[in-house]
Amino acid sequence: MRSLPLARQLSWKSAVQTLDDPMTRYLALALQTRCFAVNGMSIDSARERMRANLVRVSAQIAASKRFIGPDLKLVVLPEYFLTSFPQGESIEHWQALACLSMDDALYGQLGACASGEQVYIAGNAYERDPHFPALYFQTSFVISPSGEICLRYRRLVSMFAPTPHDVLDAYLDRYGWEGVFPVADTAIGKLAAIASEEILYPEIARAHALRGAEIFVHSTSEVGSPALTPKHIAKRARALENLAYVVSANSAGIEGTSIPAESTDGMSTVIDYKGMALSEASTGESMVAYATIELEALRAWRRRPGMGNLLARQRLELFAPTYAAVVHPKNTLSQTPPTRAHFLDTQKRVIDDLASRGLI
Repeated sequence: MRSLPLARQLSWKSAVQTLDDPMTRYLALALQTRCFAVNGMSIDSARERMRANLVRVSAQIAASKRFIGPDLKLVVLPEYFLTSFPQGESIEHWQALACLSMDDALYGQLGACASGEQVYIAGNAYERDPHFPALYFQTSFVISPSGEICLRYRRLVSMFAPTPHDVLDAYLDRYGWEGVFPVADTAIGKLAAIASEEILYPEIARAHALRGAEIFVHSTSEVGSPALTPKHIAKRARALENLAYVVSANSAGIEGTSIPAESTDGMSTVIDYKGMALSEASTGESMVAYATIELEALRAWRRRPGMGNLLARQRLELFAPTYAAVVHPKNTLSQTPPTRAHFLDTQKRVIDDLASRGLI
């Protein structure tokens, strides 16, 4: 499977539209599936587990489309659906154990499902980049019905893992700002990805929206609760603030670690551009969280004068001086593998700096 370079992801529309006609009304599914961890396995066993996970998820996508109907065109998978997450492994070990290459055959395996079912598949994986060989990035991706990766977004805010911001100058030299905040202009609308906890950071969603994003695909693995959680509140806020759909897929538990499996379970949802939940799954594996995407209605709302047009009412110059102040510094990593302790030490220095400036 061939993937498009990060810096070219805004210019792929013509290639897609030769494969399928633009759609302004279709169904999107936040597929709530169980995650099976690779932690503690050998590298060969982990690879086999990932292949098995993809076979299982591909079968669920196919079955969901048969049940929901042929107008299902977008499927979002949970964070960690392929591997779970590192639990004490070093950067080097996790890179070898659980990370994909940018042209990995496992992407091709998922691309075959996208092509066979004629759906866009959004997900999240750990990925190596040959330009940053000492690191890995947590990557949100979208695969088109042609089987190609049409969107590749690297998580920008993470507590214990490398991000493009940690090597920002080198990353911009390689991919430009289009690679930091990519938006894919597709036959089903303009798609952008938000990774997991990043739903709590309004600036990330806003940066995508100001580049035209209409639908946020949100792969997450988060606390399930009958009460409103911070992330669940944030999903509605990001949709309303940016007049965009949010399709958010949570895991149906994570099996194979010492953490109680059902800690991250439930609440997969589709939210419209007014912040209303159109559908939501309960706990367990589920295809219940699907709903209709109405692109023409969204576009008409964005072009409508009035108090509700929050995008058109942004006065961003007011905030530029405040946002220019450094909080968490860029370029804290080099081309040597960091320890996990580096990230906590950096945050401690940031907190000390904010305190010394009287800001906290």
